[in-house]
Amino acid sequence: MNLRTDNIYKNYNPDILETIANLSNDEVFTPPKLANEILDLLPEEVWADSTITFLDPAVKTGIFLREITSRLIDGLAEEIPDLQERVNHILTKQVFGIGITELTTLMARRTVYCSTTANGPYSICTEFDDEKGNIIFPDTEHTWDKNGRCEYCGANSDNYGGGTNRENYAYPFIHDNFKKEFGDMKFDVIIGNPPYQLNDGGGGGGASSSPLYNIFIEKAKNLNPNYITMIIPSRWMKGGKGLDSFRKEMIEDKRIKKIVDHDDSRDLFPTQEINGGICYFLWDKAHNGKVEYTYIVKGKKQVTKRFLKTPPLDTVIRDYKHLSIIEKSRKLNEKTFDEIVSARDPFGFGTNLFSVYRDNNIDLIDKSEKDYYEIYGVLNGKRKSMFINKKNVIKGLSEIKNYKLLYPVAFGTETTLLPNVIMSNPSTLCTGTFLTIGNFASEEHANNCLSYMKTKFFRVLFQANKYSFVSSRRTFSLIPLQDFSKPWTDEELYKKYKLTQEEIDYIEDNIDPMD
Repeated sequence: MNLRTDNIYKNYNPDILETIANLSNDEVFTPPKLANEILDLLPEEVWADSTITFLDPAVKTGIFLREITSRLIDGLAEEIPDLQERVNHILTKQVFGIGITELTTLMARRTVYCSTTANGPYSICTEFDDEKGNIIFPDTEHTWDKNGRCEYCGANSDNYGGGTNRENYAYPFIHDNFKKEFGDMKFDVIIGNPPYQLNDGGGGGGASSSPLYNIFIEKAKNLNPNYITMIIPSRWMKGGKGLDSFRKEMIEDKRIKKIVDHDDSRDLFPTQEINGGICYFLWDKAHNGKVEYTYIVKGKKQVTKRFLKTPPLDTVIRDYKHLSIIEKSRKLNEKTFDEIVSARDPFGFGTNLFSVYRDNNIDLIDKSEKDYYEIYGVLNGKRKSMFINKKNVIKGLSEIKNYKLLYPVAFGTETTLLPNVIMSNPSTLCTGTFLTIGNFASEEHANNCLSYMKTKFFRVLFQANKYSFVSSRRTFSLIPLQDFSKPWTDEELYKKYKLTQEEIDYIEDNIDPMD
């Protein structure tokens, strides 16, 4: 085989990995350009070190391993002049991967070795004695606890049970199964794009998912490498199911040296919209200090050097210009708006009530009658109201008699406008499609609250804490509570919190006016 010394991987036109489609929304393939941007976070000297080992714990197309190999081929040219000897050394001693499925493992071998079998006649490495090489996919099973949950990843046995299955999403890296192949090998650099989430069998119709990328990062840290760099959803910075302890650990970890954070995931994955944005980071075991934080929103780049932790907040303020506004909004030590926001399902009825009420023996009718409450919800994607027998209502009874604002739990992440909020009269309730805001004795107070919610001041603080299309009580926790005996305007709020003209201009430029 004639290995070209310019670059053995650059003679594809076009590069197939630029055009390949994703297998799913949760396992997103990394474009070559993005893979190289992530590799650029690493110090330049790693590419000229023949002793450093690299591991991709979630191999899909093999792009990271291919580009690592390409850089090492260039960087080690002086130390190992013979190209074949150099390639053999890199692929047998330095570059390792763990597949996430059998298909992606074969794809990665084809990408890295130019052959689906590492020891095949077309492989660019001549020293492997088996077909796996250093890109493995060991048989892995979930380990179920007494509740039918996997002890490693939280998968539900109803969804992923049934014995050994090479497509059962029991990822070998987070199930500690890769050690059968690699033993206690020391990996200096752990890099990759891990699966983002896994259906956990919860929620309406079993559609609930739990994050996985945090488990990959925690497992990587446990291996004590010198560097970790991964690309993950940015939603961990503000919220996310089961991510509280992970967020706290990440915020307080001073070994995180760099973060590049895109507000819009389509900047990096043009065909994928990942709610809350996407980021990649460099964790450096030798670093102990501030993070070089690059935030990109609407094509504008903001670079700051700071700590992720900003007391008393337990979230990351991604846009640093938000921080001064948040700090000023807290100086008066007022209560926060989340105190008047309900938890999910405020009256105990799920979002699908209007389609399943007959199955659940709930008495719902279309017209108002005595001994019935009006209830707002959604049917076939459209809002509507019905009337529910008072006997079926056992939760939230103390709030039914007053005025409330019904705030939709889910709405688009692209807009800074307030969604269509319903003014709820006394004796009115809602399904889990809405959160309730307030428990007002008069319609005037409810309207005054709504006037506050329409201000740009309110909405800029709301946006600072919103990480997905789903809102919760927590999303409102950065917003100060006001006196609703009067309506509110932005001019009054800017003056009350002593915002500078620069801060006002930032709000006016970034928050859309309400009609």
